[in-house]
Amino acid sequence: MKDQRLKVFRGAIDALVESLDALVRVSRWTEADAPPDPLRTAVSKLVDRLGAANRLSSGTFLGSPADANKVTAMCAAMKRLDAAYVTYRKRVTSAPEQVVDAAAALELEIAEATGGAQYWR
Repeated sequence: MKDQRLKVFRGAIDALVESLDALVRVSRWTEADAPPDPLRTAVSKLVDRLGAANRLSSGTFLGSPADANKVTAMCAAMKRLDAAYVTYRKRVTSAPEQVVDAAAALELEIAEATGGAQYWR
């Protein structure tokens, strides 16, 4: 039987990636109209999702070795995504004109952090 706690970790990382992807898209938004509601909603949930990811990744998981390996991989990805977001915010705050470059760097980190998703799927 699969450990149901894995769903919580997967849900947290999936939600975090969704919000970060939405942030990248909104950062690059050049249309005259405002970004669509689903993007704005995902971005508005980013801080809460980062908090949930941080709480999960700072805890201790006890389970089967296979499940523990999956959780370790997800926690490493969540920590990397958190660090990438902090770097993005610092860069945008210090040089607002670099928002597109900061978004590109964040997008690259998202891709690299989730590149190991096969280990937790």
